[in-house]
Amino acid sequence: MELKGEQISLVQLAAVASEGEAVRISPVARPHILASRKAIEQIVERDAVVYGVNTGFGKLSDVRIPHGELRQLQLNLVRSHACGIGNPLSESEVRAMMVLRANVLALGFSGIRFEVIELLCEMLNRRICPVVPEKGSVGASGDLAPLAHLALSLIGEGEAFFEKQRMTSAETLQRAQLKPVQLEAKEGLALLNGTQAMHAVGGLALLRAKRLARIADVAGAMSLEALKGTPAAFDSRLQDARPHPGQKAVAKHLLSLMEGSEIRQSHLEKDSRVQDAYSLRCMPQVHGAVRGALAHCEDVLLIESASATDNPLVFAESGEVISGGNFHGAPLALGFDYAAIAIADLMGMSERRTDRLVNPDKNEGLPAFLAREPGVQSGFMTAHVAAASLLNEARVLAHPASVDNITTSGGKEDHVSMGMTSALKLRAIVDLAENLLAIELLAAAEGLEHRRPLKSGVGVEHAFLAVRKIAPPLTEDRALSGDIASVAEAIRRGDFDSKDENYE
Repeated sequence: MELKGEQISLVQLAAVASEGEAVRISPVARPHILASRKAIEQIVERDAVVYGVNTGFGKLSDVRIPHGELRQLQLNLVRSHACGIGNPLSESEVRAMMVLRANVLALGFSGIRFEVIELLCEMLNRRICPVVPEKGSVGASGDLAPLAHLALSLIGEGEAFFEKQRMTSAETLQRAQLKPVQLEAKEGLALLNGTQAMHAVGGLALLRAKRLARIADVAGAMSLEALKGTPAAFDSRLQDARPHPGQKAVAKHLLSLMEGSEIRQSHLEKDSRVQDAYSLRCMPQVHGAVRGALAHCEDVLLIESASATDNPLVFAESGEVISGGNFHGAPLALGFDYAAIAIADLMGMSERRTDRLVNPDKNEGLPAFLAREPGVQSGFMTAHVAAASLLNEARVLAHPASVDNITTSGGKEDHVSMGMTSALKLRAIVDLAENLLAIELLAAAEGLEHRRPLKSGVGVEHAFLAVRKIAPPLTEDRALSGDIASVAEAIRRGDFDSKDENYE
């Protein structure tokens, strides 16, 4: 991937973060990077007072720093801000953060030397992964603590993973035949200001959430078939009468999944029900709204991926350096909170469908709790209890982080985004949702076993067989934890992705 400050899609981000695609700075970006650096050097030469170049930071911005201490200023900034807490971010999340940071630095608004960005790219290409604790950012002035840990590795301090071993960053650079950089004026600040940590964590979680939005259609169609439901509510005329794009796409997807269903044909003429419960009938409306929420969040991230988010920004043509607030994570924080609420709602629909599959008062003649011998066996009784537990946790996590505010930096930073918390919560909810949808897929597949020899629609059969490759029918009680975990992992791998939809 060539980095020149252009937009990076979630699929492109994952190619670098998870699949190890190499990166390099595009030749077209080089003049812009050099010009912005020259502007900083000229400021240093004429000893003009500019925030972050020769002043303190935050509340200390009025403190003038002597010329001879400018390098120490940047070094101290990185060291002092590296106070992250908790487990390290995953390798894919850190790699995503690195490529996003390199890309926005390549825009040429940051005043950083070309060789610093180049080292960041080379660390990516040689699989050096800085140790970045996941907690400690309030999302303004950007993700200071996580990005400081990233910057530590660039200067040969802190820790990093290399060849699956955790060691000092200095040792990783030496093994990879790279040399640490010595930070010059403004470069520490250029590396620390930005939204790339929350973007990395939330963006990769959003990509998984997009997959879940489609898997929910698959699981819902399986449940509807097992419950002898009607697809009448997915009629295109209904969707045209309320033409939200997500709603129309979901209805079309559901109809395609159920195409050619023998189960539907078997009860079509004698079906006395006019309409199904909301968790079945309203899938286009709810699943579609979820798609809309995720699409909005993705649009925000696409803009953010090509945005200069540090402070101050250098405008090389005029030589001006202007302080602003592009580091504020509000757009991402609000987007991630919206996505988290949407996935929690998607989970609520799935749990209700699972309840209908196991509940003998609602499951259209299926055995109680899908057990072969109800009473002697409990079947999926506690699998549904587990789904309820997952949903409860997701609903607690869905409370938006972005509505909170804690003033920091002596009152200078008096409104922060809490965007990293929003991103971490979204990631946690997606983890829960993958397992909850795995429970529905297993239960729905079990329901279809009781409709045999009749087959379901072609897309549903594809998903049914994917489940059966992992978990056999529940002919007698067994521990289901392993099955749930394995199906959740299959969801992450894409085993249940519909053949009629482009994952992009």
